[in-house]
Amino acid sequence: MPVFRLSSATLDFPDPSLAEPDGLLAVGGDLSPQRLLRAYALGIFPWYPENSPILWWSPDPRCVLVPGDLHVPRSLTRTLRRQPFAFSLDQAFDQVIENCAATRRENGTWLLPEMIAAYRLLHSLGLAHSAEAWHEGELAGGVYGLALGRIFFGESMFFRRPDASKAALVHLVRGLEAAGFQLLDCQQETANLRRFGAQGIPRGEFLGRLCAALSRPAKSGSWREGIPPFPTRDCPAAETDMPVC
Repeated sequence: MPVFRLSSATLDFPDPSLAEPDGLLAVGGDLSPQRLLRAYALGIFPWYPENSPILWWSPDPRCVLVPGDLHVPRSLTRTLRRQPFAFSLDQAFDQVIENCAATRRENGTWLLPEMIAAYRLLHSLGLAHSAEAWHEGELAGGVYGLALGRIFFGESMFFRRPDASKAALVHLVRGLEAAGFQLLDCQQETANLRRFGAQGIPRGEFLGRLCAALSRPAKSGSWREGIPPFPTRDCPAAETDMPVC
């Protein structure tokens, strides 16, 4: 079937079930905060190479990790027991995303300048976040993504020292679990993610879990002091102004 072309005049996306077998759903549009929030709320994310229009994806199956199901591989457990890293949140978002971009370029894929600018803007709005691992005062690894409701959309990770990105991921997931997050969206399934307990689920199931996770949006803002826990009851003042599924 033909890929849906987005109009600059509307934020509408086609139904994710109309995606191509590889997950490609739509082409075009922009990376404005409004469009990105709408896309993620519908289970859609952008990825595209250099010199290409923006491509929007909704894979089937979808790789996810339930924070409470995190499995720390034995070798990483041994590393963490030595406590080689110090951890932080939102202390070095720009450095993390720049290093992720450099890693992707080395691997032949692209985290392009306009995408970096878009996620930096979401970070300034308190919606995109990073987790960092430090070794002797130097940034050793990290991961970044987007938080909406009770779901964290993981985007990319990097390391400068062995196990640093994995350690940062563990720190992030444990924080997400403590704060009441229901799901970490990993987008694409890999052997490395499976070792941490991630698994591929059908798109329809993912969209159902996504709707549940978005039903009580969390307060936006910096995570420098830790991930804010969810209120025990609905609090309209704590909700972000974002579209829901």
